[in-house]
Amino acid sequence: MRSKPGVADSSGAGEEFVEYKMVKMGGPMFSLKRTKMKPFSSLSGSIGFLCCLGLVHGLSNGVARLPALAYNTWNAYQCNIDEDLIITTAKLMKSLGLQAAGYEYVNIDDCWAEKNRSSTGELVADTTRFKSGMKNLTDQIHALGFKAGIYSDSGWFTCAGYPGSFDHEAQDAETLFGKWGFDYLKYDNCAIPFDDITRQGIVGKYAQMSTALANFAKTGKTIVFSLCEWGWSQVWLWGATLGHSWRTTGDIGPNWPSLAAIINFNSFITQATNFYGRNDLDMLQLGNGGLTFDEAKSHFTAWALMKSPLIIGTNLSAITPDILGILTNHEILAINQDPVEAASVSPFRWGVNPDWTSNDTHPAQYWSGPSQSGTVFMLLNTLDESSDMFFNLTESPWIRAGRQYSVRDLWTHTDNGTAIRNFTAHAVPTHGVVALLLKDAGNEPNGIFPQCAVWWQCTAEDGTRVGG
Repeated sequence: MRSKPGVADSSGAGEEFVEYKMVKMGGPMFSLKRTKMKPFSSLSGSIGFLCCLGLVHGLSNGVARLPALAYNTWNAYQCNIDEDLIITTAKLMKSLGLQAAGYEYVNIDDCWAEKNRSSTGELVADTTRFKSGMKNLTDQIHALGFKAGIYSDSGWFTCAGYPGSFDHEAQDAETLFGKWGFDYLKYDNCAIPFDDITRQGIVGKYAQMSTALANFAKTGKTIVFSLCEWGWSQVWLWGATLGHSWRTTGDIGPNWPSLAAIINFNSFITQATNFYGRNDLDMLQLGNGGLTFDEAKSHFTAWALMKSPLIIGTNLSAITPDILGILTNHEILAINQDPVEAASVSPFRWGVNPDWTSNDTHPAQYWSGPSQSGTVFMLLNTLDESSDMFFNLTESPWIRAGRQYSVRDLWTHTDNGTAIRNFTAHAVPTHGVVALLLKDAGNEPNGIFPQCAVWWQCTAEDGTRVGG
């Protein structure tokens, strides 16, 4: 008696989307059918190279081999920051167990400076809000066991109107990292000088600070460089030559539509992430309202498994146990911080839409990737109702045919038996997620039908084709 694996149907809403199909025209090319295009999610600048984009080798200079685990002030406080808030936040990161979970950077975003430089052109910290001085602040952060991060801009001014670093790159590197002792730089893209001044594109503009940091590193201290250029100019192609992470989209919002759009866009450029350099999906919005518990889990899971930096941005004095539990999920963090496998998870099936469809509302649902402990799967329910989610194991390129796999749930922290040929996650909540780790558990049982998990071209030694 042969057993036969089950099958599943999937269907989705008929909203407008952008659909891409590959056409063979003397080589791999894409023809585009467009029914709706949003500026934020447009892939017109990237789809043409998807077939040939290989792994990017990052800026291997001794820091940021793995994604940064950090805190940043912007999402929670914007410009309402001072030295007391920074130290209080660092102490909370320690007492809440975030430091023990691996979070190591305390980063200050915009609005920390005076509006004018000194008479010698140096940046000046706000003398009221940072009255003890930045060196004193970084000393306190370091004494707590953290590293310290700071913000600047590649233009004339920061996005909030404070002095930018354009034409002051070397001087600012010496001030921020030499005199003041910061370890990490987030570098924004506002107040861009006229073309007849820069004579550069965005690559050249960011290269100026990258060069300044490389020169500063000759003093013995290497700085983590985070490019915040909003995904301009196909940064996933060149970001790794200049920095350690690069924003791929505009700013994130604390709501599901924003998360879904970011996941959708990044589903097409996962190959750009590697050791020392990675796509940055933007700072986390967990704890800032607007997300259900399941959406918050999906947010954290997608960011972590796509190997984005994980940068907390909420008021830690008001954090709930649920959100803290998400941020400290040690099994999810272990995938993000995997020292052996740097690759992001990538979609193997889009689910609701045809494969290779760009859709901000319903991004790809079925993802997988390698890890040092097995194959990681992420099942993302983008529907507005709970749903069963089914896949054949060998749809993932990381699974071996003819083998069975033990199943570990990375959210329930339970071992859930053995999967043979396929797996079904039942009743995945609206906008919810299932994260699994599958480990090879030996040969599958004899007598499974069909003889090939992928029945197309499944052939016996005598040439007989086997159906499925």
